[in-house]
Amino acid sequence: MRLTDFWGRMGQHFGPSYAASFAHDFVLAELGGRTIDEALAQGVDAQEVWRAVCRTVEVPAKLR
Repeated sequence: MRLTDFWGRMGQHFGPSYAASFAHDFVLAELGGRTIDEALAQGVDAQEVWRAVCRTVEVPAKLR
């Protein structure tokens, strides 16, 4: 998954403003106790991050 696709899905699900806030502030256990921003900056694949988001919050099937 490309980062543009990842951020597009985040924006669709959370809304553009909250997506950035969620990515910056919310720590996901599945990402080793890192935020989305931290995981992406450390080279975790965007698809893996997106799957962790989907498992953590209720994301509609059409965005998965």
